[in-house]
Amino acid sequence: MPSPSSRPVRIHWFARLEHRFHAWRERRARKRGRTATVVPFPGYGGPGWIRVVGRVLILPKTRGRGKDASVRGWRSFMGIPVSFATVTITVAGRTHEVTADRGGVIDCRIEADLPSGWQQVTMSVEGQEATPARIFVVAEDVRFGVVSDVDDTVMVTALPRPLIAAWNSFVVDEHARTPVPGMAVLLERLMRDNPGSPMIYLSTGAWNVAPTLNRFLSRHLFPAGSMLLTDWGPTHERWFRSGREHKLQNLGRLAEEFPHMRWLLIGDDGQHDEAIYGQFLVDHPENVAAVAIRRLLPAEGVLAGRRAAARADGDAADAEARDEDLAPWVSAEDGAGILDELIDVGVVHSES
Repeated sequence: MPSPSSRPVRIHWFARLEHRFHAWRERRARKRGRTATVVPFPGYGGPGWIRVVGRVLILPKTRGRGKDASVRGWRSFMGIPVSFATVTITVAGRTHEVTADRGGVIDCRIEADLPSGWQQVTMSVEGQEATPARIFVVAEDVRFGVVSDVDDTVMVTALPRPLIAAWNSFVVDEHARTPVPGMAVLLERLMRDNPGSPMIYLSTGAWNVAPTLNRFLSRHLFPAGSMLLTDWGPTHERWFRSGREHKLQNLGRLAEEFPHMRWLLIGDDGQHDEAIYGQFLVDHPENVAAVAIRRLLPAEGVLAGRRAAARADGDAADAEARDEDLAPWVSAEDGAGILDELIDVGVVHSES
């Protein structure tokens, strides 16, 4: 009898169907002469290495202002992912070839010595013109960083409700999206008080919306940061990817990559951020400076689908962390309130 490790991996039937659908779309697009391109996302790195993220897509044609000109979210989802494409990444004059995954996503670690701060590498596929990608390299002596959720933490989206999520993702103009009051000021203050610290936007949102999100953050004066989003759709084992697993895996990876770093974790109480951050705090107490939770307003809580069970889940998950007093927990309804709370517990120094 073959060992479990030697048995072929069973792929969920919906994942196989999705792959066939995208392969059919790709064949049609290539018959029309369209080619693949790389859409880069802001990455990060440390001494001797960088994490490069992006996606290989065949993009829909746009009019007038270039491939990234559209502000309507639905256009971002019309790109055709190119499975297992070979991507050439050039870092400091050296080239590296990596392979995208089944969804066209590139997420790789490359050994490279780059100066600290924002640096640029290039990515290309199928002989196309190289596309620049930004990487934030963290200096060896930096000991503080910020990880922030996006939906209902920096941007009011009410994402968990399916119909509202579809409206926000596919229809709403990015100019109409509303920032959470005071959050841009809070994050900018944290970056100003801690020069050289990494800013990580960790979200369960799809990679498709990364260009729109990047423009939103820039327009509303949020500090530039690396993005860790996810790929919507089925996995080998299940109908859809687990947002909670995505966040925990990336937080765990940050703890391994920056073992001496302490993170300020910022989220909201609409779904499971409290439970996720509580679990990470229990597992990695030495890597957490504080947890800051934005309390949704009553109307936002209803739209976000906040339920008593979700709150109970969060309370149970973070109870051990709070009881052990491993790191300060603060909460408020906006960025200004969170800033005041962080000053009170000594995470942020008062300017007065």
